[in-house]
Amino acid sequence: MKKLLNTLSLLLALASAAPAGAQGTADALVRRISTEVITATKADASIQGGDINKVIALVDAKVMPSVNFEIMTRSAVGPQWRSASAEQRQRLQDEFKLLLVRVYAGALSEIKDQTVEITKTLPVPGGTQVVVQTEVRGKGEPLKLDYRLDKAGEVWKIIDVNIAGIWLVTSYRSQFSQELSAGGIDGLIAKLAERNKAAKS
Repeated sequence: MKKLLNTLSLLLALASAAPAGAQGTADALVRRISTEVITATKADASIQGGDINKVIALVDAKVMPSVNFEIMTRSAVGPQWRSASAEQRQRLQDEFKLLLVRVYAGALSEIKDQTVEITKTLPVPGGTQVVVQTEVRGKGEPLKLDYRLDKAGEVWKIIDVNIAGIWLVTSYRSQFSQELSAGGIDGLIAKLAERNKAAKS
């Protein structure tokens, strides 16, 4: 599971580093931001070495503005999100974000000579979402992955990533469901904080 999450986070990082006001088609956005993150990572030996402070700075500046993190967190938490207070929702988002950033530390160091090719863009019926299908190509077999994006006005935002048939949010939802059943919202927040504290030490 750890390897899968590392890979998922790497793929999310490859596709999520655009300015918040980026406009145009979803596939053009994915292509441009993929190139930006790969270039930035290759140029910084500290990021390749897993420097957590550098990774956090990169993610905050490049990744988070292009991800609808509220939708991702709400989807991962599931129905119990509706009963969470505003404070609990904010804490869930903060801890979930930090969890992913910590995983990026290892994932970004794997970027070597990859390139990203867009293979297909498919509209999601009945809404404003699209799925951009891509391949990350380097040494070995290409990695096939999909990005689900939603459009609010003129701005595309990433709301999920799929690799090997597994959506990132779905993967976390399965984990969170067990923790929510055991301890509710506060229990999930405590578990996420515990993981983040352990990763920091």
